[in-house]
Amino acid sequence: MRIFKKPFRYTLAKRKKEIPDGLWSKCPSCSHLIFNKILQDSLKVCPKCNYHFSLTCWERIELLADSDSFTEFHKDMESLDPLNFSGPKSYKEKLKEDAEATGLKDAIIVGEAKIDKKAIALGVTDSRFIMGSMGSVVGEKIARLIEYAIEKKLPVVIVSGSGGGARMYEGLLSLMQMAKTCGALARLKEARLPFISVLTHPTMAGVMASFAGVGDVIVAEPGALIGFTGPRVIKQTIKQDLPKGFQTSEFNLEHGLIDIVVSRKDLKSTISKLLFYLT
Repeated sequence: MRIFKKPFRYTLAKRKKEIPDGLWSKCPSCSHLIFNKILQDSLKVCPKCNYHFSLTCWERIELLADSDSFTEFHKDMESLDPLNFSGPKSYKEKLKEDAEATGLKDAIIVGEAKIDKKAIALGVTDSRFIMGSMGSVVGEKIARLIEYAIEKKLPVVIVSGSGGGARMYEGLLSLMQMAKTCGALARLKEARLPFISVLTHPTMAGVMASFAGVGDVIVAEPGALIGFTGPRVIKQTIKQDLPKGFQTSEFNLEHGLIDIVVSRKDLKSTISKLLFYLT
């Protein structure tokens, strides 16, 4: 037994080192292990349970917009620290960390693009940047995007994925963006131009309670968490068990909050059809 014990351990260690890192991902929903190449080919949708993984803003644009058709606006706009917010980590530190990690200036990119050769004004939030929350820059970019759409007579498509809602680090200035974005969308409606709101996992709080919730057509990906306050907080407040599937896309569709649930692979074609009908 002593003769084979040492070589056996050595062989296992050697074989383990030969398996490169980053080849597999674990589905958060069903715990299924997915080969990353398969995950990429399936648009980051679990082939076993249909769980839709989060996408970056650039992946979203690649998914929706025609190739090389996106032109970004206001890309150098950055958040300030009006409250000098302090804590275990300051607001300035969080902004710097997320900017370095994502390559973004803030939680949204906006610009003009084409979907099946139809010109649109497009905005996409990114949950990697302070949970996709809405501060002054996010609200300002959306308002300017809508003003551009009115000037150029373009429909507006905004893809939302915010687990953070209004950004507490900016206080009232963040809450003001809810009214500002909805006011801009009211002007878009007066100009008789459509707004398609696309909700992804998760779309919550101040984002859902403002621009994301007032689309002429509200589209959602399957299984996305959509609401104002999270289910855990609601359950603790009302001290009652919540219905099965509460706040998911399917639950909200059944209760009339959204208009259609669309799988990621069909999202571009569905938006293209909606643009055709609405314009």
